[in-house]
Amino acid sequence: MCSPSTESRRKFVAALDPASYRRHAIHGDGRVWPETNCYTDLLVEVIHALGREPAACLAFTLAIDFEGDQWTFFKPPHAELLGLYGLDIQELAMWRPVVDHLVEQVERGRIPLIELDSFHLPDTSGTAYRLTHNKTTVGVNEIDPALKRMGYWHNAGYFVVQGEDFDRLFDFPVLPPYCEFLKPREDVPALTGDALVEASVALLRTHLARVPRENPFVPFRQRFRQDLEWLMKAPIEQFHTYSFATLRQYGACFELSETYLRWLAGNGIDGVTEAADALHEIAETAKGFQFQLARSMARKKALDLSPLDVMGSRWEVAMGALDRRFA
Repeated sequence: MCSPSTESRRKFVAALDPASYRRHAIHGDGRVWPETNCYTDLLVEVIHALGREPAACLAFTLAIDFEGDQWTFFKPPHAELLGLYGLDIQELAMWRPVVDHLVEQVERGRIPLIELDSFHLPDTSGTAYRLTHNKTTVGVNEIDPALKRMGYWHNAGYFVVQGEDFDRLFDFPVLPPYCEFLKPREDVPALTGDALVEASVALLRTHLARVPRENPFVPFRQRFRQDLEWLMKAPIEQFHTYSFATLRQYGACFELSETYLRWLAGNGIDGVTEAADALHEIAETAKGFQFQLARSMARKKALDLSPLDVMGSRWEVAMGALDRRFA
């Protein structure tokens, strides 16, 4: 629980209003996957709100792999955020009441990145809010314990939680939540213009060296065929957790890869359009295949696996084109 207070302690990092907040184009209309995962979506919006360009940090998305029981849960590497934007992320040790830590860090101009329960986050209305308990990460921009109010980034936008939900968010009966804080470093200036593009291309070459040597869709297809045996007997609720760890994870990630390459093209880097087009096809096909899986599970009917072969072939095209361009 938060410590009691009668005096307003309102603190904020950026002067933002949920009603007028404009999300980044990565979360705009027309996206195949308007949300990716909570951590990456959060950082995209925080970087955007701080006046930086989040597309510049997305080279890491190219190197995801199939990990056996999931696809890589992709997150921007912290060292790259520091080098590109001067944003340093460190773990926050929780030894006092959680709200006291949040107030102090926000007062210092830092943004706590804290794991909370979606059950008490009103922006998840219709999916989790007061329906189900899901762990998710939010970025705290504004907090006032006296008013029981917190302004926070979550997924694709900026929101406010207050009143009873505010109290319940910080009622941790056993263990405190995992928390980091994002610290703008005055001694590490954010890159802009050509310097930002050049640094991003250097990261691109680094991540291309990390691309799986084996096409990850090959082992994924094999595992998916095995998983179908129990998925077809599982309740439809299992579809959501399975899809999030697999189809949505790589589909959303490769759409970010496409966004990254088109950002490079818009900044004078040639030879990336073929790969961007192929990655867009993966994102679209994954979205359609997700719906097909849901229907097959609901109706207990066989599922055509040929879209996995299509996505695998497009992965080969994309990575081959990038290797030829940047090797």
